Amino acid sequence: MPSAAPSSEVEEPLGPLPPEFAAIMRPELPSLIKEIRVEVTRTYPEFARLLDGPNSAVIRLGVEQSLAAFVDRVAEPTASAGERDELCRRFGRFEAYEGRSLDSLHGAYRIGARIALRRAKRVGRKYNLSPTLILTFADALFAYVDELEALSREGYLEVQSQSTDRLDSLHRRILHLLLAGHPLPGDALTELCEQSGWRIPERVTLVALRAPAPVHLRAGLDPDVLADLGDPQPHLLIPGSLEGPDGATRLDMLTATLGDTRCVLGLTVPTARASDSIRWARRVLELIDEQVIADGPAVRCADHLTTLWLLSDPALLDRLAALELAPLSGLTGNRRARLLDTLRVWLTTRGTAEHVGDILGVHAQTVRYRLRNLDAHFGDRLTDPERRFATEAALRARHLQGHRHPSDDA
Repeated sequence: MPSAAPSSEVEEPLGPLPPEFAAIMRPELPSLIKEIRVEVTRTYPEFARLLDGPNSAVIRLGVEQSLAAFVDRVAEPTASAGERDELCRRFGRFEAYEGRSLDSLHGAYRIGARIALRRAKRVGRKYNLSPTLILTFADALFAYVDELEALSREGYLEVQSQSTDRLDSLHRRILHLLLAGHPLPGDALTELCEQSGWRIPERVTLVALRAPAPVHLRAGLDPDVLADLGDPQPHLLIPGSLEGPDGATRLDMLTATLGDTRCVLGLTVPTARASDSIRWARRVLELIDEQVIADGPAVRCADHLTTLWLLSDPALLDRLAALELAPLSGLTGNRRARLLDTLRVWLTTRGTAEHVGDILGVHAQTVRYRLRNLDAHFGDRLTDPERRFATEAALRARHLQGHRHPSDDA
């Protein structure tokens, strides 16, 4: 840890950081976050695995929120930090679920503080800031770390205080390990399963629930179903499949227990791939929220695989659409939209002009006119199987999104 400035350089007492200091530090945050991540994962490899698992987005958000909240406090001392507080408590819960002490997490906080202080000293030299200001920053920073540690301890103790139902706690820890990503942490998982009597199945089905999930649901689930109902993204792990005679019994149990709680049924996968099943199920929930997929009491991922695939990478999809639909980029909005819809229906159905016209609600002669236009614009691109497939994929995804080119409303 960098040493404090010599006492001969400190002429005035320490006080609050000036709000202007936030404006200097804020642009440093993106690169600072990357630097902290590299050093923390190098020192604590267990965090590298978590950053590649299904909870990676929450963990990254927590790191960003912790740093941003400190800068926000400098800019406005009364700024709310409610979201940061809950994310820090969740970090503590993670550690409890994995059966670790808080030493690694607290060590990671302190690594972040040392890197932030090192960066502040470098920025201080750049802007010719006084040693007293940097010392004040260090004092505020390590006091802030104490806050983060205290919040994480709250989450950690919250899990431990529930140890009266030890079996439920063990099951949550097993679930957390199963969703940590591939490969599975064998020794820790085996030990927990021995302690709880839970047998690792060959295949599992993950279920994503709408939050908040009523805690009373646990009582209605089969004993071997793993659940984390207190998570911001509540979920279940059901051994085996929800298909076939045995699966039908499981599905009846699930439907009766959930009642009005909406859910998405993930794909049945090998147990080592459980994180894939919950990731896809949560993506379907997002697409329901975006009104791409229709909502329902229990939506099946298996019914929407093409949609999941086509919309798996929106940025790449935009590039694909720009490339494959470029021949029509110079047309006005309404004309372009009509031609694209005609092309989509024709590629999807390979139907006659009459059939395409029935789907679009236009005369067959109008369809023939549009197809001649499309042939003039696309030329040989629509006769090449690979280009035709790429074009159809772009059009299908565009239709799923309800997307229109920026000029379509012109």
